[in-house]
Amino acid sequence: MGSMPGVASLKAYQYYGNPRNYLWRIVYALYGNGKEVDAEYEDRLAFALSHGIALWDVIASCERPGSLDSDIKKAIPNDVPGLLRRFPDIRVIACNGTKSHSELLKHFGAHPEILSRKVLRMPSTSPIPTRDYRGLEDRVEAWRAIKNV
Repeated sequence: MGSMPGVASLKAYQYYGNPRNYLWRIVYALYGNGKEVDAEYEDRLAFALSHGIALWDVIASCERPGSLDSDIKKAIPNDVPGLLRRFPDIRVIACNGTKSHSELLKHFGAHPEILSRKVLRMPSTSPIPTRDYRGLEDRVEAWRAIKNV
């Protein structure tokens, strides 16, 4: 679960459409056995789906100048419990970053559909370095946790 697509993703009409974002490189590093990230977006989606990965955002709409999660205001959530009812085989919710995780718990943390799944707060796949995550390699290592649940 992401928070809300950034400007580049919205313009491209793609999840993680900013070529600098690490999400696709992380997915392929974890599941691709050395395979390069597919150039075509539809092929990346098919690759993710073939490995049981679905993509969606916690936030349906918000006010935000630019792409920073810290600038999100007036967030309106997607119906995450409804999605989980519709797809009961989803076992794990991996939140891409702190904002995604905090919005999920703020709006739905006590909901039975959320409580019945494992919720992971993963480091953001944004290329912006943080104190704990400087680049792709350390994020890939952290995201390996999704393979152990």
